[in-house]
Amino acid sequence: MPGFRVHITGSSIAGAGYGLAAWYVGDLPPMTCVLGAGLCAVAGMMPDLDSGPGIPLRESVAFAAAVVPMMLVHRFQQAGMPLEAMILAGAAIYLAIRFGLAWLLKNYSYHRGMFHSLPAAAVAGQVTYLAFGTEEPLRRYFIASAVVVGFLTHLVLDEIWSVRLGMFGPKFKKSFGTALKFHGPVMWSNIVTYILAILLGALAAGDAAWTEKVAKVKQQMEQATRTYQQYPYQQWQYRR
Repeated sequence: MPGFRVHITGSSIAGAGYGLAAWYVGDLPPMTCVLGAGLCAVAGMMPDLDSGPGIPLRESVAFAAAVVPMMLVHRFQQAGMPLEAMILAGAAIYLAIRFGLAWLLKNYSYHRGMFHSLPAAAVAGQVTYLAFGTEEPLRRYFIASAVVVGFLTHLVLDEIWSVRLGMFGPKFKKSFGTALKFHGPVMWSNIVTYILAILLGALAAGDAAWTEKVAKVKQQMEQATRTYQQYPYQQWQYRR
């Protein structure tokens, strides 16, 4: 199986290429491209959150605990929260991820379970989409898809490393097919993963529709403002 260095190198290369393509072809802002590339690189460690105590779990949880509250700042502002409330909410989210999520992963996950699956990649992208609450749909889709790309890079590398070339053709290890899958051997983890995917998908679809409506109204208001500014103010003269 590929180790931590192989996974982080592969996802970093994929993130760099994805970010450059978004900047050169998609004409996205440079900072957005850099953020997407960085999230893609870190997402390459996410499937190994079920590998028990070690570098992937420690680094991924610490990174998520620090980044998720910052990604939610725009959400806090949309909710009209004061600065003190935003700081307290960010601290609570940090503690919940840093200690609560880490405890759950250490005690209730097993290696090559549903974390190594395509539905888990969808869940990771949906969570990112909901957390990154910008009003520009293209930027949200790019950031969310960057996490999915990094996640899938890990799964693809696991499958590649499970095939060995021998004298009489390729040989498949027992781990072949345990990464790019739709379900695992434990029923309860399959049910939880698919319930999360469905619920988050519904939330993301509703949020996307609302964001598009807000963006359309904002665009109409800006267009009306520009149209109004084209006509200078004229003082009306009344005749008797």
